[in-house]
Amino acid sequence: MGDPAGIGPEIIAKAWARRSEAGLTPFFATGDARAIAAVWDGPVSAITHPEDARRVFDTALPVLTVEDGGEIVPGSPDVEGARCALRALELAAGLARSGAARALVTGPVSKAQLYQIGFTYPGQTEFVAERCGIAGENAVMMLAGPDLRVVPITTHVPLASVSGLLSIELLVAKGRATARGLMRNFGILVPRIAFAGFNPHAGESGAIGREEIDVIAPAVAQLRAEGIDASGPFAADTMFHPRARATYDAALCCYHDQALVPLKTLYFDDGVNITLGLPIVRTSPDHGTAFNIAGKNVAEPGAMIAAIRMAGAAAERRAVAGDS
Repeated sequence: MGDPAGIGPEIIAKAWARRSEAGLTPFFATGDARAIAAVWDGPVSAITHPEDARRVFDTALPVLTVEDGGEIVPGSPDVEGARCALRALELAAGLARSGAARALVTGPVSKAQLYQIGFTYPGQTEFVAERCGIAGENAVMMLAGPDLRVVPITTHVPLASVSGLLSIELLVAKGRATARGLMRNFGILVPRIAFAGFNPHAGESGAIGREEIDVIAPAVAQLRAEGIDASGPFAADTMFHPRARATYDAALCCYHDQALVPLKTLYFDDGVNITLGLPIVRTSPDHGTAFNIAGKNVAEPGAMIAAIRMAGAAAERRAVAGDS
């Protein structure tokens, strides 16, 4: 459910209300059911096991309560709410890992509040990866919209640190995980991945930077030698118009904003964060807690609906392929 004081409870409830028109597979929420009651007057059904969700899903939103979130005031986060969000995440990740649930969709959390209770991970992605026994560098954050998928090779680090973090080994690992994730989660048999350059104009053949020559091009060559359809590096400012987007299945970008600016510009209300490289399916809406509008009944559920839909589709593809 994410932070109970954020918009997570509201957009989950709105997603359930639109379940039929959106074609959503049955799902249930984990967290404090009072967080939903605080922002929505629709039907809620308490469940004690994931198997109960399908039975009640047509008539009520199933909620598996895991922790008392204290006094819940939409828009006013506190450490009790953060503890509730973390316990809900722990339980949901465990259910997905055990196979009791087929996918995990994470609501938005407040990292500032989580850090106050001892949370030491950069984000939920790294936490879930560890719970799945996966090294952080092998878990890839992909942001996806209807016709654009982007992967930030580095994420929440200062821009001044990016060049020093880029390495052939890192780019190859991210490229491999991206290609495999496109096959497993999206059913793309021969994925095409394109690398953005780090410098303006992809370095102008070394005139304004050598990262493309020394790091990105060798990584692309290694991936191609392994049979992966990798290309680049390309000038980032020409990679995201419609004709360019049609030439690849995912764009790997050197830093956070290089990837997220085009994705959020095009698909702010329905972008999905999907983690590749995990033994489970994990998605989340590509936005934050929006405490400033929590409890005002104005939160747009499009990204949560898209995240649930993508999780269901990926889980189905894996089940058909016999892929855990």
